[in-house]
Amino acid sequence: MPGQTMGIIGGGQLGQMMALDAKQTGMKVIVLDPTPACPAGQCADKQIVAPYADRAAIEELAEKSDVLTYEFENVDLAALEAVSDRVAIPQGTKLLAITKHRLREKDFLHRAGCQTAPYQAVSDAASLKAAVATIGYPAVLKTCQGGYDGHGQLVLKAAADLEKAAPILATGDAILEGWVNFKLECSVMVARNPEGEITTFPVAENIHHNEILHETIVPARISPATAKKADQAARRIAATLNLRGILGVEFFVDAAGEVYVNELAPRPHNSGHYTIEACNFSQFAIHNRAVWNWPLPKISLLSPVVMVNVLGQHVASLRAQIGQHPTWHVHDYGKAEVRENRKMGHVTILTADLEATLKDVAASQIWHTEEA
Repeated sequence: MPGQTMGIIGGGQLGQMMALDAKQTGMKVIVLDPTPACPAGQCADKQIVAPYADRAAIEELAEKSDVLTYEFENVDLAALEAVSDRVAIPQGTKLLAITKHRLREKDFLHRAGCQTAPYQAVSDAASLKAAVATIGYPAVLKTCQGGYDGHGQLVLKAAADLEKAAPILATGDAILEGWVNFKLECSVMVARNPEGEITTFPVAENIHHNEILHETIVPARISPATAKKADQAARRIAATLNLRGILGVEFFVDAAGEVYVNELAPRPHNSGHYTIEACNFSQFAIHNRAVWNWPLPKISLLSPVVMVNVLGQHVASLRAQIGQHPTWHVHDYGKAEVRENRKMGHVTILTADLEATLKDVAASQIWHTEEA
């Protein structure tokens, strides 16, 4: 209830936006992150500055919190389990165990009745060749753990590409996925509380540049039938997982309108940032309500919307143009160091004409490095 304390493991922008909503609702917030004055730490009541795997720090966070959540997948499962008798962890550790390992995640999706790309476990050069013989080219070789935004992945288009696979194979724990000839990518944010209530956000269309999310367009430019398939798959996944909190479900959509689940994100997701301005409740508010066991409302889209990521190379151009775009909602995460391809903020634009807004974004030249 208001006045109690939520602990957040991770102090990046997702934790920051969770914390801002929690503070609005009257909660106290403690953040664990190794970077002093991290984005979430800037708006929390307290920050514990320590590595994520620091058991003493996790224990301190647990002792001072009434409920514990996290903003990224690579949390120390053993550390969480060690404090589960001292603090409520509604999301538990099963969700993390599944989503932080790509092979376990794909196996789970099949058990949940979802369609995915064909896949096989790979551990060395011999098993890679055997998997390629079955799945064919093109295919994508991925580490089972630790990859993000294109890291830990290799597209194999022909036999000559196999010699580049050594760094991924060196992990001894990889997966080969068949190529889905997709028309577009989309995502659904789905939340469930301990009472079993499920709510979903509108299907978002996502455009990536260099394996990093560039734009999110809502509503997605897909048929109602395809949108329904994505929504139903997200709800099925949430129910099968016994989800508590919010989950991002990423899909490929092919030319026939079939949806293939690509991966899961057990937390708020970059493609859900549009919800802050464009929906009756943000993804962060819904995540918090779900882990607090508050009732979950039906989500309404208040306006069509375009969300554009601001990476390090876009910061100066955006700041120079803020005065020219009075209707843009500009978010700056307050990160201390500006780096190329680092997510520094985002811009949300409510619009009655998606195509015209997309043209305006391109014409601004703020994101011209990706347009080239």
